[in-house]
Amino acid sequence: MDYQKILNEIYKEIKPFLGKGKVADYIPELAKANPKDFAMSLVTLDGDAYHIGLYQKRFSIQSISKVFTFTMALKMYSEKLYERVGVEPSGTPFNSLVQLEYEHGKPRNPFINAGALVVTDSLIGYYQDEFITLENILNFLRSISHTSDININPAVAKSEMDHGYRNRALANLIKDFGNLDNDPLTVVKTYSKQCAVEMNTWELATSMLFLANRGVDPIAKREYITPTQAKRVNAVMLMCGHYDASGEFAFHVGLPGKSGVGGGIVAVVPGKMGICVWSPPLNEYGNSYAGTIALELFTSKTGFSIF
Repeated sequence: MDYQKILNEIYKEIKPFLGKGKVADYIPELAKANPKDFAMSLVTLDGDAYHIGLYQKRFSIQSISKVFTFTMALKMYSEKLYERVGVEPSGTPFNSLVQLEYEHGKPRNPFINAGALVVTDSLIGYYQDEFITLENILNFLRSISHTSDININPAVAKSEMDHGYRNRALANLIKDFGNLDNDPLTVVKTYSKQCAVEMNTWELATSMLFLANRGVDPIAKREYITPTQAKRVNAVMLMCGHYDASGEFAFHVGLPGKSGVGGGIVAVVPGKMGICVWSPPLNEYGNSYAGTIALELFTSKTGFSIF
């Protein structure tokens, strides 16, 4: 299959949608993004890479980071992690306080903000230090992306903290229910910094290869998690990776995927490749407007939906 030809077709067809939607502005640093920016990368299990657009331009990965921290915590804690965070779709916005209150401080899944805070708390508990935790998150990202200079954007991290009142409220509520071991402010700071990591579509598509290959990086031949754990991460991505629009994404795209409010979406074609698309303006659910359409075009043209 000629992947570059397919990507070039998508690039032509997606142009009328570029700029539609709304760039995330509740984090002021993200509001500076160019709404016409677009990139898409595919990386196969053989390491072959195909791109369109600004595939070397880094952007804020935001909630895409939740895939990687969930992976790390699952490797550390295995089934015990599910005692603190569930794996069910939320059906509510990603920052809902109502559902958390109703379910007594146990988040529905690791991809809503409350769940990601619990996962980050579990990593801090494992490493016993917030800075060592962040360094290990970065080292994991550098390893799976085969890129040594992955870093946090301090301006974005500060902007997140300065305006992250809802995340602080979530952390305090979880703490009140006894499901947070560390200081809530420390957890929110660490979480904000992990979301402020910057990567490009090539690096992120490469980072998904171990999930496309049953937990093993096919290029480095390194096992990061077990096949069963990889299956679990992909399943949660499919059911929960786009919050209350996860069903819509499965319906139209049909791949395990995870979005971020920086405009990125990662996706996995099991046994074949990792994908990343980036377009900053978001739809009403907080997912990339043009990016979602680009992925639907891709699965329609290739037949690579898992359904």
